[in-house]
Amino acid sequence: MYAADENRYDGRMPVRRAGNKGLQLPAVSFGMWHSFGDEANYSDSEKVILKAFDSGIFSFDLAYNYGPGSGAAERLFGQVYQANLKPYRDELVITTKAGYHMWPGPYGQMSSRKTLINALDGSLKRMGLDYVDIYYSHRFDPNTDPAETAEALDSIVRSGKALYIGISNYNNAQTKAIMKIFKELHTPFVVNQLSYNMLNREVEDDGVLDTLKENNLGMVAYGPLAEGLLTNRYLGGIPEDFQIHWSSTDVMDQGRAKLTEKLNQLNEIAKNRDQTMAQMSLAWLLKDPVVVSVVTGASKVSHLEDNLKAVQNIRFSADEIEKIDSIIKG
Repeated sequence: MYAADENRYDGRMPVRRAGNKGLQLPAVSFGMWHSFGDEANYSDSEKVILKAFDSGIFSFDLAYNYGPGSGAAERLFGQVYQANLKPYRDELVITTKAGYHMWPGPYGQMSSRKTLINALDGSLKRMGLDYVDIYYSHRFDPNTDPAETAEALDSIVRSGKALYIGISNYNNAQTKAIMKIFKELHTPFVVNQLSYNMLNREVEDDGVLDTLKENNLGMVAYGPLAEGLLTNRYLGGIPEDFQIHWSSTDVMDQGRAKLTEKLNQLNEIAKNRDQTMAQMSLAWLLKDPVVVSVVTGASKVSHLEDNLKAVQNIRFSADEIEKIDSIIKG
């Protein structure tokens, strides 16, 4: 019988607030995008999820399409939740999303009212939950009036099936448009989840980061390690078959050799901070208070423990920030 570590809130994992909202998240959230599909080993998955909770990570980030196999990650998490975490439901922040391909037909993606409501019902059933803490529109729907999306999300909160609303992959203009409707509806909109890392600064250039700050909202950063580029794995070179996430393709613009050179320079800064490059990359995101949490996955307990060390030092000197920026922009 699982019993959570009594010292899980001993301060090892900082807790951060989304602007001036009631939503609080651990600095690191546990993401289930990769490694939790139909072929995942249940025992290994259970170990790393429970280790995350024992380490102060009380936020678990899912989506209908996470797997591989639509619904697979939610099913697996639901099994672990029912077997171990259900007594701790009031402590947990469980989030899911709808918008990318989920099931066949025209309603199996995007952000219509029917899609969002049907998707959440399926997600709740798979996880064995009465509600999720944050429900996200996973991407902007260019063919549906944002008012329909916003009103559907607002009605979901009022139905009791979600406590807060989030958006994901919405750029600055899209964020401003739907935020205006949320304000009129008094919807508890709290965060935008976006791709962000040391190499991919699109959220800075686009202005969405500033918009979130100005409106006392939070940002949740996904892809913090750029599919592993910001680890020690590719210091010797990036293979030709390496696949970057669609949101970070620009980081390859100068070619693999130039990027490898930059990675080695960044690694030297990390060494001087007594951090791995992965730890420094997570810490770099957390230096900005608008980043309420960084989503990172782990298929092994050792990987999780390594990532957790990042929160021990999230302070950067002006010189370090300047050096990092000059490397990235060089």
